[in-house]
Amino acid sequence: MTESNKKIFLISLGCAKNLVDSENILGLLSSIGCSIVKEIADSDIVIVNTCGFLQSAVEEAIDVILDVIEKKKSGEIDKVIVTGCFVQRYGYKLKREMPEVDGWLGTGELQRIVELVESIYNINAPFYIGRPVFLADHEIPRIQTTPFYSAYIKIAEGCNHRCSYCAIPPIRGPLRSRQIQSIVSEAKAMRDRGVKEINLIAQDTTIYGADLDDGACIEGLLENLLSIKGIEWIRILYSHPYEIRDSLLNLMSSEEIIAPYLDIPFQHVNEKILKAMDREIKGETPTDLIRRVRSYSRKFSIRTTMMVGFPGETNEAFEEMFNFVRDTEFDHLGAFIYSPEKGTPAARMKGIPDSKVSEERRDALMKLQANISLKKNRAMINQVVPVLIEGVSPETELLLCGRTIGMAPDVDSQILINKGEGIPGEIQDVLITEAHPYDLVGEIV
Repeated sequence: MTESNKKIFLISLGCAKNLVDSENILGLLSSIGCSIVKEIADSDIVIVNTCGFLQSAVEEAIDVILDVIEKKKSGEIDKVIVTGCFVQRYGYKLKREMPEVDGWLGTGELQRIVELVESIYNINAPFYIGRPVFLADHEIPRIQTTPFYSAYIKIAEGCNHRCSYCAIPPIRGPLRSRQIQSIVSEAKAMRDRGVKEINLIAQDTTIYGADLDDGACIEGLLENLLSIKGIEWIRILYSHPYEIRDSLLNLMSSEEIIAPYLDIPFQHVNEKILKAMDREIKGETPTDLIRRVRSYSRKFSIRTTMMVGFPGETNEAFEEMFNFVRDTEFDHLGAFIYSPEKGTPAARMKGIPDSKVSEERRDALMKLQANISLKKNRAMINQVVPVLIEGVSPETELLLCGRTIGMAPDVDSQILINKGEGIPGEIQDVLITEAHPYDLVGEIV
């Protein structure tokens, strides 16, 4: 058996942006004759595509890699390859500490995965890491691993923002936007294989095109995508709060195919904390932005993330955040505890709250959000809403589940369906009959 027809099993960790990288890796290897298998026991080579953004992600990556190494030692698999952000961030230190890994690939060398696989049987632990400048386009092979009806398109790579707590810019490099026609070509190919919902992703989707000299912008991209017949929902994820223009909101409000969905990671609202985060308020406060978004005739579903325990966060600063969440009543919210990341400016700051205090603050936010979510869900009872049917719920293993246009895949709530004939991949009307803190229950109309 040659390296080109080895059996590959891939473990993808982290965010949807990393998942797209994983799909490109699978596509590249499949193009040279490798078989992609669904069970690790059936594989020759295991690839772990890692996240390295937070310490918790680093710990998860290490645990998964060590588990795969044990399978190699027991003879269940031949080789172990580690790719992604974890590799890009920690470099040669990993190679020294994990000699059992057979090959390493950073975020800037994704296109060399074929070369890596073809060399690991002849070279001792090849290590491909370089400045992250590579940008995958529609010509890079890709195997979709999400359900057939929903897919992600990465419209840009890297980030030009310099938030003091964030390690992404050195890991992923500067902003690099794809050409509009490349994105349209990929979207058409997805449509042709049955994709109904496209989710546009980048480190910051709203700044898309700022690095191009052809006038490309997120509004222009959306207008081009709207011309593709057969795509029923287009969703924008990861929108920086200071880049949400009225021109974008006008377009989202007037086009039914574009999901009225905004994923705005505010992180905090206290001015001193935002300044320390290098996310200083630029004229419009978070409250002003929410008010502007909600002034449009179309009802927007708004998701945010909030960070507690940042250096210098006092009880008063947290209370300001808590009150903002209470008064805003977000449709979806995630809260997490600040993690000092080596190499970031925030890691050198003093005044990190006690871990127990941070946990209490996070839990208080999530309890508040559960009450808000329940209130919003109860208001939906007896409404009939279009729902994208996703198949059997993994939680119940009995009921079908789905999402409205105001729910993003993987991160938001779902609708459980306990009556009627649902067809996975179809958008069907559902009558909401029950409400719970995060999930809804309904029946096919």
